[in-house]
Amino acid sequence: MPIAVIESLDHEGRGVARVDGKAVFVEGALPGETVEYTVHRSRPTYDQAEATRIIRASAQRVAPRCPHFGTCGGCSLQHLDPAAQTAAKQRVLEEALRRIGKLKPEIIYPAIHGPAWGYRYRARISMRVVPKTHCVLIGFHERRSSQIADMQSCDVLPPHLSAMLPRLRELVSGLSAPDRLPQIEVAVSDALTVLVFRNLGVFTAADETRLAAFADAEGVQVWQQPGGPDTAQALHPKNGPGLRYTLPEFEVALDFLPTDFTQVNVDINRLLIRRAMQLLDPQPGERIADLFCGLGNFSLPIARSGANVVGVEGSDSLVARAVENARRNGLAAHTEFHAANLFDATEDSLAALGRLDKLLIDPPREGAFAVVRALSDQQMPQRIVYVSCNPSTLARDAAVLVLEKGYVLRGAGIANMFPQTSHVESIALFERR
Repeated sequence: MPIAVIESLDHEGRGVARVDGKAVFVEGALPGETVEYTVHRSRPTYDQAEATRIIRASAQRVAPRCPHFGTCGGCSLQHLDPAAQTAAKQRVLEEALRRIGKLKPEIIYPAIHGPAWGYRYRARISMRVVPKTHCVLIGFHERRSSQIADMQSCDVLPPHLSAMLPRLRELVSGLSAPDRLPQIEVAVSDALTVLVFRNLGVFTAADETRLAAFADAEGVQVWQQPGGPDTAQALHPKNGPGLRYTLPEFEVALDFLPTDFTQVNVDINRLLIRRAMQLLDPQPGERIADLFCGLGNFSLPIARSGANVVGVEGSDSLVARAVENARRNGLAAHTEFHAANLFDATEDSLAALGRLDKLLIDPPREGAFAVVRALSDQQMPQRIVYVSCNPSTLARDAAVLVLEKGYVLRGAGIANMFPQTSHVESIALFERR
């Protein structure tokens, strides 16, 4: 078996080593460790491998808390101390900015972190019936596989959801067509849990009775989704209360549907908004754009400052939700929302938003390349706060802002939105020279 000394972690949480001039990415290995490994995929310039024996362990190695770790693909860093996870993600961000953007922030912001367990308020739990035994598997996908890790618990889910997994398995096993239920989407708010069953067939009357009894016993709402997200509808109770999360610091409450995009980590979301407001520093009367605004997660806190917000989002349904959330929070006079595909942004489409003093961008993993390229001399906000869920696309877009548009990268830092995973959420501040 080959042996390697691990130098660093990559963006997927794998240990990185150099063996005979070739990069080796080793799952389950940590920086500073000497490990024995096996290669499961070999390419001319790199190998993908898995640690089979830790010869010299890192002082930051900890015993994984979850019995499914190593099989389940949901977590990749449970063997690394949570504080060290945060530091490793900060290094991933800095390396992406250096390597891809050829940039170095003037300041590295203190990392935003919170609870390491029980934080995941949104999840998609997969299900599959094993043909030979007819037993139901329920959990996340296994590593490097489409198979389902049969989970009895999950410590990154809120405790009540983790404890519910065996009873969910029993529920699904008793339905008329469990093989027609590929997944359950889970949405948790401040006071409510909703389970959305993706049903490829029609529930029978007996199914609906069983689902209603489960909802009553567990204190949850059960929904069904026979088609796309817009087909999701409450099954039991039919007219229960809606989902809502609050941002107490800004006196804002946002209503959402269980299939809407919201951040999975409520605590980190609140802290990230606080950091964004500190960096953006919105002032009464300023005109500020919030691009990829969703249902108003950043827009409404900005508007609470007295600034006037123009929110743009690609989803018509989320725009409608943002408009309604602004109205419910008494912020309609300070907000306007528009539906547009920001991946096709042009100078003309940005100019149509009117004068902008500042800009907040919170794109999906693909980043905001079209937006930053479309910024012109006539539409160049003094300050841009960029919230990112992908260091690589942030670094790419940062290079455009700094090298082509004349901005300075004042600072950048991470928010540990997904503890125990390699996912890197970050925030950066750009200012015009």
